[in-house]
Amino acid sequence: MFNPSQADVRRFFCAVYAKALAGSALEAIEVIASQWINEHPEYHADFADVDTALATMYESEPGRTNPFLHLSMHLSISEQCSIDQPRGIRQAVELLTHRRNSLHDAHHDAMECLGTMIWESQRAGRPPDGNAYIACVQRHATRD
Repeated sequence: MFNPSQADVRRFFCAVYAKALAGSALEAIEVIASQWINEHPEYHADFADVDTALATMYESEPGRTNPFLHLSMHLSISEQCSIDQPRGIRQAVELLTHRRNSLHDAHHDAMECLGTMIWESQRAGRPPDGNAYIACVQRHATRD
């Protein structure tokens, strides 16, 4: 199982940002990461300097999220949808995308569900509940 460290994740996004700026060839996962980086210009400065990225502690502040966690969640949801794992997530995100008329906004809603699933799993000391995660995304898709 792939379990990157915080430093690995930060190096990855900084490297993707640098490669994209240089016009270098990107691997498939880097293309997806680069697309999400482009959707978040407010984070570009965070990706521009790997040493600063490695040294920075991102605290929760109103209106500010950890750019590496945020992009990792976009990447996770993209990967989940590509393989439909947990089963049903692709359809739930597609419905939410249609409802929100934006893949980006749909991901942000799905992130709330993903974060809740992970938090509840860690708090209870049990495996993540993929069914609850999908049900949460579906609820976002059917809200008025």
